[in-house]
Amino acid sequence: MAERPPLVLLSAGEASGDRHAADLFTALKALVPDVRGIGMGGAAMREAGVEIRCDSSGIGVIGLVEIAKHYGEIRRALALMQTLAREEKPDLLICVDYKEFNFRLAKAAKASGVRVLFYVSPQVWAWRPGRVKTYGRIVDHMAVIFPFEVPFYEAHQVPVTYVGHPLAGKVRPTLDLRAAREKYGLDGAAPVIGLLPGSRVNEIKRLFPVILKSARRLAQDFAGARFLLFQAPSVADADIQGRLEAAGLDIRVIQGQDYDALQCCDAVITVSGTATLEVALVGVPMVIVYRLSPLSYWLGRLLVSIPHIGLPNILAGRGIVREFIQHEANPANIAAEIGKILREPEYAEGIRRALAEVRERLGGRNGSQELARLAAEMLVPGAVP
Repeated sequence: MAERPPLVLLSAGEASGDRHAADLFTALKALVPDVRGIGMGGAAMREAGVEIRCDSSGIGVIGLVEIAKHYGEIRRALALMQTLAREEKPDLLICVDYKEFNFRLAKAAKASGVRVLFYVSPQVWAWRPGRVKTYGRIVDHMAVIFPFEVPFYEAHQVPVTYVGHPLAGKVRPTLDLRAAREKYGLDGAAPVIGLLPGSRVNEIKRLFPVILKSARRLAQDFAGARFLLFQAPSVADADIQGRLEAAGLDIRVIQGQDYDALQCCDAVITVSGTATLEVALVGVPMVIVYRLSPLSYWLGRLLVSIPHIGLPNILAGRGIVREFIQHEANPANIAAEIGKILREPEYAEGIRRALAEVRERLGGRNGSQELARLAAEMLVPGAVP
């Protein structure tokens, strides 16, 4: 009887994880051509050749209260993935971010004898640091995306490899700034302001109205200002069109991750998350906004032990861009900070210099390819020269 091809079970619960898992699987197939992939994810993973057994589009939410509202759906997805781990007997489970869900999945998979590779490590160094020992018992290898994470896991004897951030080698415009401005018809002196309302439905509901009100203030303060709205692939037109029409502003919608368009922006309003790092890597000054239900935020503050939520600030080790959280995430504050960036060239240039330091700190290592090499070695020892 012929030996079956290597089987990988992938678990990604959010839009950014779906994209990272897709890039990983594409790189893995180049190293192990007969590998099969099944699991939980979205359109990007499906396009990369992963057999999607569980669609994650409805469970990508943040905040304890928000998660509770989707608990039934999340629980059913977890049960399905745990069943896949037991019955399909994959050669490797690769968990991509989505920490609490994947923690429980990894625990069940490990109990069934499945090897576990965790990618985009849980930020236990930021919250619940005591949990690192538990991860050490259920994870065979931790693949981290920030260099400062390595000594933390090493100190707790958790096998760890720094593979590089999945965006570090990819976030770069294809056109120079002049050509990009011509492409999008953005020549002239009027400021261009980017709006990144997030990739999750609850982010859109909670923060998009605030971002649009901020844009309305800026349109009054800066005559002729242009606005680019970057719509994540996971966000349906129906989730934004009604609000856009009600805003009464001339806002151009950009589909997906368009770094040529992003570099045209003089300033950006973005929700917290992976998008902040994309903006940082392109080098655009930004304001980060973040808002949860009051209970979710209060519980989160009890657990979090670091002073910043934005990835650029965490990486820099200081507040290089303003963060407006909860009640501070209001149109007056947001518009005032964007206005300062637009009116004070020296202030904006200081932010750009700090963002360049973040870009340099991340380096140019291709995280997806490095992770694929690690996964290939776990699947087929000696497969990678």
